[in-house]
Amino acid sequence: MELLWQGLLLTIQLSLLSIGFSLVLGTIVGVMRVAPFAPVAVFAEGYITFFRNIPLLIVLFFVLNGLPSSPLALRFSFFETAVIGLSIYTSAYVAEVVRAGLQSLSRGQLEASRSLGMTWASAMRYVLLPQTFAAIIPPLGSVFIALIKNTALASTIAVPELLYQSQLVESRTFNPNILIVTGLMYLAITIPGGLLVNLLESRFSIARTRR
Repeated sequence: MELLWQGLLLTIQLSLLSIGFSLVLGTIVGVMRVAPFAPVAVFAEGYITFFRNIPLLIVLFFVLNGLPSSPLALRFSFFETAVIGLSIYTSAYVAEVVRAGLQSLSRGQLEASRSLGMTWASAMRYVLLPQTFAAIIPPLGSVFIALIKNTALASTIAVPELLYQSQLVESRTFNPNILIVTGLMYLAITIPGGLLVNLLESRFSIARTRR
């Protein structure tokens, strides 16, 4: 069981880091997607389309094996590779959620902000994005819960997370029931995560109603 607890801890660390990086990168790409400058918007659309339509494993193996042999010659540890791959892949889904949230807002808010002398970037930062994040908590929560489950793929690049450790224990004990315990450990992460998303959604809904 000690190996499983170590794997669970590493899975949580991997999830939290990937959630943070993908949220930042995805927000930037999502804002770029609705930018008034066409080349920026086209680049963001291409980024979103590309990473949403390829398997996560391809991203992981490219970061692990492709980048070291590229002109950049970038090398990362297995754990760093998993964080980078998960963050890049998930950021495309975050970007699409942010894009949809921004476009759901009234265009009059942007025009009103611009009439007050705010730049497009300032209006986005201080007026539109805060409202957007209050509205997109449920879909963002679903994206991040999917990310937590996707961390299991890090086992394919030798990251000793929960699934990797459970396979190791199974190979030593020849007890396939260990995978049931592993599944319950994943549930111990994802179910509280879903409850937290529901709690945040309720609080933001109450705050919007009071306004």
